[in-house]
Formats: sequence, C-alpha cells, structure tokens
Amino acid sequence: MRKFVVLLLTALGLFSFSQERDFNTPERALKALFPGAEVEVRNIVITKDQRDRIEKIAKVPLETRLISVYLVKKEGKVIAYGYVDVHRVRTHNESVLFVVNPKGEIELIEVLSFNEPLEYMADENWLNLFKGKSLDRDALRLRRDIPNMTGATLTARAITKAARRALAVWKVLFEGKER
Repeated sequence: MRKFVVLLLTALGLFSFSQERDFNTPERALKALFPGAEVEVRNIVITKDQRDRIEKIAKVPLETRLISVYLVKKEGKVIAYGYVDVHRVRTHNESVLFVVNPKGEIELIEVLSFNEPLEYMADENWLNLFKGKSLDRDALRLRRDIPNMTGATLTARAITKAARRALAVWKVLFEGKER
C-alpha cells in the first residue's frame, strides 16, 4: 500500500525523490528587482593574473576562469552587476545571485537553487545583513562582521565566502571602468 501511495504522489508531482530545488533565474530576479531595466549577459574568460588578483582580494579560491556577469542597464547606463556563484554547502550545491551596485556594495543576495535540506537554507533576514557591504570598508568575516546562523554554519560560511568572491570579481573586472 505504501508503495502505491508513493507512486501515486510521484505521478501527481506532489512527491519527488530528488532534493534539487530551483527557485529563480538570474534574469528573472534582476528584472523583478529593476523593472524596466535591460539585462545583458557577459561571459568573460579571465586571465591567470585576474584570477590571482580575485583570489588575493577575496581570500578564497575561484574555481573557474569562465565568469558570467549580468549587466543591468537603464538608459544605456549600468546600474547594477549580477554574479552567480555556484558552490558546495555540505554535500550538495547551491546557486546564489549577488547583485553589486556601481559603488561596489552588495545590493541584494538571492538564493537561486538550494539542494541541501531546506532547514539549512539562509533566510532573507540573514541575507539582508550583507546589504551595503563592500570589501573596501568591511572585512566580511563570519562571526565577526556577519553573525553565524545557528544550525546552518556550513551555509553561512559558504555564502560569506561567495560574497567575498563576488565583490572581488566586481573589483577586478569593473571597478573604475565604464561599461
């Protein structure tokens, strides 16, 4: 009987054996945050020198040389930069969108997919603690500048490192440059 119930729920789409959860896409999130803005995707292959500078500034490794950046434009002017960081939390990945304003400050963090149990996912209040943070003024260190999340230390650590990486990517690729 139990097998029948699981098969029925699976067929109806109410139950899934998969832990994967996708919440949003970068484009949809950016268009919702900036209504009327144009979102341009740039795939950038960074040089070894750029990668080394990003890692030095962020103080965390950068796993890839291909970086996708979302330029949010209004009237031809860049008003925000989006960067998606995909990283492992414990045993599964999460994808997080970091929105950085032209001053190099985090404007928004949105979890796009989270494949760990949902009780370990960062909530909106905790993510909002990053708003206005930059690498120029803030060290962005967990348990010092950013409080830990009780019961979700690995998530807190992963997002804090990714925030440092996102700001370092912005700093190396876009700071002081008109786009």
